[in-house]
Amino acid sequence: MAAPQTTTGSSPLSQPVTMLWGVGGERAKQLARLDIRTIEDLLLHKPRRHEDRRNFRAIKELQIGEAATVRGKIIAAGVKRWRQGERALFEFVLDDGSAHLHCRWWQAQPWMEEYFATGREFLVFGKPESLRPRTIDHPETELVEEGVESFVHFNRIVPIYPLTEGLQQRWLRGLMWRTLEKFVAASRESAANLSERVNVDEKLAALARDAATLPSRANAIHMLHFPEALDDTEIARKRLALDEFVALQSQIQARRNNFETRAQALPCAGDNRLIKPFLAGLGFKLTGAQTRVLREIRAAMGGAHPMRRLLQGDVGSGKTAVAACTALMALESGFNVALMAPTEILAEQHFRNFAGWLEPLGVRVELQTGSRKTGVDVLRFACSVKQQGTAPPALDATRNTQHASLFVGTHALLTASFDLPNLGLVIIDEQHKFGVAQREQLVRKGRYPHLLVMTATPIPRTLGLTLYGDLDLSVIDELPPGRGRLKTFVRFTDALPKVWSFIREKLAAGRQAYVVYPRVEDNVDGMKAVTKEFDNLQAKLAPFRVGLLHGRLGGREKEAVMAAFRANTVNVLLATSLIEVGVDVPNATVMLIENAEAFGLAQLHQLRGRIGRGEHESYCILISDAKKPESRSRLQVLEETNDGFRIAEADLKLRGPGELLGQQQSGLPRFRFGDLATDLDLIRRAREIVAAR
Repeated sequence: MAAPQTTTGSSPLSQPVTMLWGVGGERAKQLARLDIRTIEDLLLHKPRRHEDRRNFRAIKELQIGEAATVRGKIIAAGVKRWRQGERALFEFVLDDGSAHLHCRWWQAQPWMEEYFATGREFLVFGKPESLRPRTIDHPETELVEEGVESFVHFNRIVPIYPLTEGLQQRWLRGLMWRTLEKFVAASRESAANLSERVNVDEKLAALARDAATLPSRANAIHMLHFPEALDDTEIARKRLALDEFVALQSQIQARRNNFETRAQALPCAGDNRLIKPFLAGLGFKLTGAQTRVLREIRAAMGGAHPMRRLLQGDVGSGKTAVAACTALMALESGFNVALMAPTEILAEQHFRNFAGWLEPLGVRVELQTGSRKTGVDVLRFACSVKQQGTAPPALDATRNTQHASLFVGTHALLTASFDLPNLGLVIIDEQHKFGVAQREQLVRKGRYPHLLVMTATPIPRTLGLTLYGDLDLSVIDELPPGRGRLKTFVRFTDALPKVWSFIREKLAAGRQAYVVYPRVEDNVDGMKAVTKEFDNLQAKLAPFRVGLLHGRLGGREKEAVMAAFRANTVNVLLATSLIEVGVDVPNATVMLIENAEAFGLAQLHQLRGRIGRGEHESYCILISDAKKPESRSRLQVLEETNDGFRIAEADLKLRGPGELLGQQQSGLPRFRFGDLATDLDLIRRAREIVAAR
């Protein structure tokens, strides 16, 4: 989803850039490579940084590793060539009167000798690699030319833009200045856009640190490119980010209003005749958080519009029991239920759990995966009901539920051959593993069924308000009692002998363990692979039995390994991240993850959620020899907290939303100015602005 647009096609800013002086066909092609096609695109081309050119650093004052800008004349330049076919080094020497600076490029280009000619004056920006002699490798450079626009490039804070081949920094900066001058009136006219009409400046006065209000859109654009002070750039960014968030929230609200206008809810609140015996037979009492969430769900499933709800809860918080009660509400009401999981392992585990819970109540539970299908007779009956146009029987106190079934499956539920009429409720587990289009594809198999999407991967609040802004939110923020403590440790590879000894102790005490590697087979990146390490692990842990699980095994092989691990005839499960969702073996209390730096924080949190599910104390050991300090500090977040929401926020800041959600999540907008890692206040305010209309 592209960044929301805030201007209309009739605006002067929607004209092509070829309308600007100096932009011919070739320049237009260069700008198009930067996604600049209209005048508005140009004005919203965000500088990647700014340089304060009011005071340059003297070359003699340069320090190793400190970025700085200097100005001087080239006193020598040339190319040093090695043997035929090998690379060449281009170097020039810059003199500013205080000292000399050597500027080097290790891949010399033919144009360099002519462009960096002796006697020319240049600005040079970069970090010195050495002070004897003072040297910068591959610096940014800009030719100093006197002219009518010299004031644009010097003695001020200037923008440094992302470029493309053939496009010079100075030319683009001059074009930006001229465009701002010419279209300043149009920019101010355009500022009467979506955000201005609801008085954004007044509502967000508190967000401007040194000003009474945030600037108008036109002034924000000018401050973005040519600020009077460096702090102005952040004020401008916030204003332009707010416009993006308001536009997005408007789209979300319009989509929801449109849906509620045309969709009438199926009556699925139920009558408790199945839920009461189900809860009585569970063997444990629901937490207060689970009970609160079920009240929210029942109210929604009995409302005027179909439920669209995101159920969020940390690993082990009891989402499955809530999903079972939700399914029973629809089943009590005479409607079928579909539950989709991302993997066959999780689908089969749900099938076992739900069959054990619901079949004693007279509810049929069926499985539909790529390798296993059950309940053909039930499906044939359901299809015959659809063909006959039979409506679901009216709900009454004496009716049984023999014809209302729960279908559990994977992506196989999406196939055209799987047709499920009388669909009252769709439940999607681990929603982040599916794309938005897949979610809608399953919902379209019914006539506006209720929708409950669940995730054990805590979603940062900013993503929850944007990506899932059209869903109501229920949060299970309480863990069931009786769980053992879970401790996490980050260790270097040299600690492995002690770790293996510790694991053997726990196995001898009757516990079980997971060992997780990032790869299935050998990989050139040095990451460990389960297939290569399987024999080594068997020898290391003998006489304890080791099972192997990865995504390339067939469905029956996976199920056989998991059945043996659940029965404790396999003591150690060597696996990839395939086990990150849904695997529930309370006797497993140790998890070893090697090459832990290869996983995201949220994924590691999900993986360690496979332990700590029983009464015994559990231990997650992360092995990493990552050299970068930020990699170590990232892993140490897991040592410090088991709070999935805090971990998710840290993961968002470190990796960004695209990495956090994966490529499948097609509903993620791309923002020019908004930052989902830091702009929670702006997103909240945008929602308030849209809701207040």
